Amino acid sequence: MNFSPITAITPIDGRYHTQVSALTEYYSEYALIKYRVRVEIEYFISLCEIPLEQLKGVKPESFESLRNIYRNFSIADALEVKEIESTTNHDVKAVEYFIKRGFETLGIAQYSEFVHFGLTSQDINNTAVPLSLLEGIREIYIPEIESMLTTLESMVAKWEDIPMLARTHGQPASPTRLGKELNVFVVRVREQLSMLSKVPYAAKFGGATGNFNAHYVAYPNIDWNSFAVTFTEGRLGLKRSYPTTQIEHYDYIAALFDNLKRVNNILTDLCRDMWSYISMEYFRQKIKEGEVGSSAMPHKVNPIDFENAEGNLGIANALFEHLSSKLPISRLQRDLTDSTVLRNIGVPIAHTIISLKSIKKGLNKLILNESALNRDLENNWAVVAEGIQTILRREGYPKPYEALKSLTRTNRAIDKSAILEFIESLEVSESVKEELRGVTPQSYTGI
Repeated sequence: MNFSPITAITPIDGRYHTQVSALTEYYSEYALIKYRVRVEIEYFISLCEIPLEQLKGVKPESFESLRNIYRNFSIADALEVKEIESTTNHDVKAVEYFIKRGFETLGIAQYSEFVHFGLTSQDINNTAVPLSLLEGIREIYIPEIESMLTTLESMVAKWEDIPMLARTHGQPASPTRLGKELNVFVVRVREQLSMLSKVPYAAKFGGATGNFNAHYVAYPNIDWNSFAVTFTEGRLGLKRSYPTTQIEHYDYIAALFDNLKRVNNILTDLCRDMWSYISMEYFRQKIKEGEVGSSAMPHKVNPIDFENAEGNLGIANALFEHLSSKLPISRLQRDLTDSTVLRNIGVPIAHTIISLKSIKKGLNKLILNESALNRDLENNWAVVAEGIQTILRREGYPKPYEALKSLTRTNRAIDKSAILEFIESLEVSESVKEELRGVTPQSYTGI
């Protein structure tokens, strides 16, 4: 059976492929190979710039031709690397041999032994992976979440003065404003994004066990640690971890994934609240011609976008949790468990992107139903009891809390007339009574 989205095992490569196809440039097998080639080429150029005596014949004007090996890297090139790997049974060595073929084409084959010079595979993997992670987050994830937040912020502004019954423990509580409730989520997400922007993308670069053994024995007069910092931080834009074993510690990647998980927790909270508001009819949803909400019930218009988002956020977080708890753990100087796990870093990011698109789609479907919000406020005049008893406390009225408790904690419906009747029975000045009459479910929304 030929592969196509309809035969894919995972929905991110099947049903949702078009929504996350941009991620293939960062987290696919093709992308991993391309990033490895990029790191190898930039490393070779950096060696030329030391300069090493044996590389003085490589002229700076040839650097751009070298960079074109990865800039113009194609699917056909990736397949060539995979073909080489079928013989080497080693993916990074296959990249090295591919680049050496490129050196032959460029007429610089005499320098090809300085490709991957002194390195171990993890010097390439532990720079290529964080680099792809950095660029994918910066170029795909951040714009996507910003787009969703922009939509949410427009609703905050539009509905900032709309009074709404609040609910604590699911029960009617002091009224709030719809815009403010949505703004809570905006602020929570933005605070997490601020923290996310401060998490370094760390790289390991130091030879077979992190000590530059091979580099030092060949060129003992070169400050290889300084070279590594200049290369990883100056050229690649990553933070160099030092000291390390054969592999990067992955502590910062764990921090990154934990941060993304917290963002997703906030978005899950948002989805559940929006689902609840829709169920309470505070929102109706735009109807699209031809869509079906239920195979049995023709009237149904389900909050499917928020449900879809919640489900994908859950899958993403389960994977983020495994990645952040597993990756920092490795036996002695290294075992291979990180290798297969790292190949999955794009999966939770893809599920998160699907969720962000679904949330934005769901938000854009919402139609405010002010009559439902006002109906709930009018049916719950008891919620102004807090405000009334607080004013009475200010006035020194005896046991105001208990008086309001006696009024409201009964089986009698507490409506506007019951509150006004209670106010009239109070032994306070007319000016205070007038103040109390102004406390309504619609006005008692705080600041």
